[in-house]
Amino acid sequence: MGMTTPPRTLAEALRARDDESLAGLLRARPDLLTPVPGDITQLATRAGTRASVVRALEHLDRFALQTAEALAVAPDPAPYDILLGLLTGDGRDDGEHRDDAGAAIVAALPGALGTLREQALVWGENDRLRLVRTARELLSPSPQHPSPTGLGPTVAEATAGMSPGRLQEILTAAGLPATHDPVSAVGALSALFTDRTRMGELLDTAPVEALSVLDRLVWGPPYGEVTPNPTPPVKWLRDRGLLLPVSTRTVVLPREAALHLRAGRAHRVPEPQPPTLATVAERDPQAVDSAAAGQAFLAVSTVEELLKSWNGGGPAILRAGGLSVRELKKTAAALDVSEPVAAFWIELAYAAGLLASDGEADERYAPTPAYDEWTELPAQDRWVDLASAWLAATRTSGLVGGQDAKGRALSTLGPELDRSAAPEVRHRVLALLAALPPGTAPDPESLLARLRWERPLRGASASAGDTTDLRSRIALWTLNESELLGITGRGALASQTRALLSGGRVEAAARLAPLIPEPLDHVLLQADLTAVAPGPLERPLADMLSALADIESKGGATVYRFTPGSVRRALDAGQSAADLHAFLAAHSRTPVPQPLSYLIDDVSRRHGHLRIGAASSYVRCDDEAVLNEILADRRSATLRLRRLAPTALAAQIDPASLLDGLREMGYAPAAESAEGDVLITRAGAVRTPPRTAPVPVPEGPPLPDPTLLGAAVRAIRAGDTAATVVHKDTGPSASAAGALPRTTSAETLVTVQAAAMTGSAIWIGYVNAEGAASQRVIAPVRVEGGYVTAYDHTADEVRTYPLHRITGVAELADDQT
Repeated sequence: MGMTTPPRTLAEALRARDDESLAGLLRARPDLLTPVPGDITQLATRAGTRASVVRALEHLDRFALQTAEALAVAPDPAPYDILLGLLTGDGRDDGEHRDDAGAAIVAALPGALGTLREQALVWGENDRLRLVRTARELLSPSPQHPSPTGLGPTVAEATAGMSPGRLQEILTAAGLPATHDPVSAVGALSALFTDRTRMGELLDTAPVEALSVLDRLVWGPPYGEVTPNPTPPVKWLRDRGLLLPVSTRTVVLPREAALHLRAGRAHRVPEPQPPTLATVAERDPQAVDSAAAGQAFLAVSTVEELLKSWNGGGPAILRAGGLSVRELKKTAAALDVSEPVAAFWIELAYAAGLLASDGEADERYAPTPAYDEWTELPAQDRWVDLASAWLAATRTSGLVGGQDAKGRALSTLGPELDRSAAPEVRHRVLALLAALPPGTAPDPESLLARLRWERPLRGASASAGDTTDLRSRIALWTLNESELLGITGRGALASQTRALLSGGRVEAAARLAPLIPEPLDHVLLQADLTAVAPGPLERPLADMLSALADIESKGGATVYRFTPGSVRRALDAGQSAADLHAFLAAHSRTPVPQPLSYLIDDVSRRHGHLRIGAASSYVRCDDEAVLNEILADRRSATLRLRRLAPTALAAQIDPASLLDGLREMGYAPAAESAEGDVLITRAGAVRTPPRTAPVPVPEGPPLPDPTLLGAAVRAIRAGDTAATVVHKDTGPSASAAGALPRTTSAETLVTVQAAAMTGSAIWIGYVNAEGAASQRVIAPVRVEGGYVTAYDHTADEVRTYPLHRITGVAELADDQT
């Protein structure tokens, strides 16, 4: 719809937009959709609320924000040329022509202004640009909230409440003629400060010390403290209005004077263009992909090793939620990583839905049933699941070890680790990496500078080189975690990650698959009781070898060491010596060393020679000499043993403690059942009930899809039509603007029937079953049985309404039918 006159309000400006432009506003500010506004006026009101405006300002880039800040200190309304001058300066200091920065501002300003218009922060034509009132209040200078521009109040604002006599004294000292009233005095002083020629002549007479005072205040903050007896330079400035009193001890540099000293610029350093993303290295893309693939496989193996260590039941959950520091240290030692890295792997497994609470009374962490399904997938698909979960997760492991607002420590898997900005920052960091040529690693400092330019209010506390704001910290954590997870390789984005970011999970897995080493079905046994796995092992081989030997070192090749304890562990799991010999012979590319065969046979011969059961507990052995040796050993004193028979001892501790105690003494006992059979102590897998992955905490309302946007725009248009349609007066009851029409039941029925016969549209007031009142424009089709069936112009569909819920009707004006 077109307009012949400029809009007088934001609502009129929004009403003049086409549907695509309205949809763009709702897409850029989705909070305006909750709930869907009833009409354009409601939309404009909601767009001007403080919370919504603050949210919109936080999503502006630096130059769009600088444009809004310049409008906040410009006259209201401001022509486009005035706004351009505040951003580029008046050009006098550079020979009356724009420099390179000025040219960049001239080129970028229309886009920044278009962004502000699209988000309904600025409205009006170029000759009358208006910043919405709430945004002006937020960005305008005040003693409580200094402007980011560093400017102070205008002369009119600073002299409000000043006596007329004092104003005339200032005019006299500044060499201006006296006026008849304070308003004209303020106008004369403002005209002096905005006249470059006269202002230059005035400053030429200023003492050098006075100019130094102005230099300290010109770029902000514009406020300064003075003593009751100010120095001569300050007194000279105060007498001429170049410093105006705010209180008895505070003065301010008026805005007009500051702009003159700044050559008309509102900002010291306008930033129309984003900082260039610097690079530190350019590497071979294939080397990057290979390095990332190796780390991706290590990431999958580490998560699997973590959950395998918690297979029999993980650590207990703290009362306040999360993992204790002691358990985190234990897990870090088991994974051979630092505690922050261990926290990352734990949080990643939790975000992927592979780890959760078991929900028991003695609550512990344990793998979920989804973990078993995950382990059956190929390595590349497992990595895609982990990477996708990391990208979407709002949980931020980098916060572990810090403190919350109440000074309490933040623990791994604790309840206070969600940060809504994390997914957006991760995606933005990776998008910036994807914009670089393949194999290119960025400079972290330039990356942080770019992020600060894109969301300056989100990192308002951070200056150049400062990484204390949350977004900068998340960005640095993203770079580190990307290397750990195999998202990047040697600092550059891998090709499989580029595919994943474009939504191609299948393509990402396909690109990664050739780069991941195939699992091996063999190891290399050595004479020093070790086995070397030259690469990843097939799952059955890895599981059996982890039961038979202890991992000694990891890396490109994993080294396993065979010990009496590890062999006994395999025997406890139900394996026999013959089984172990056969297993090693089948899976070793080298002959089984004789020392290893002797170790297995020796431990097997002694395994189960002692039998332990529950009496409280007892020790049974056919060899009396062994029992005599145990009783004579001073280390058995803590077991509190006594002889029951020549081949049996009783203990006053439980069987498990007795097993551990005798094993520490160098024996190889075996537990037995009540029937005398050896108990197999194969570790049982503990699983939680089915659990879903934690839902990310959204930063705000979700982005609407095109279907919702289209429906919302139609509803707003229709509601606006009903609210603004011109109708015939139905009497005093409907004279108030926006009031529902009021008619009797008989009048309502007659009017509706007449409209159905003539095919005309009418305006009705309607109250639904929930008691919500609304105005609608309908074209009745049929009236029967206490209902009217009509085409509802407001809803853009045919609906049926009970007549008893219609509060009243009115005919449309002749020019609306």
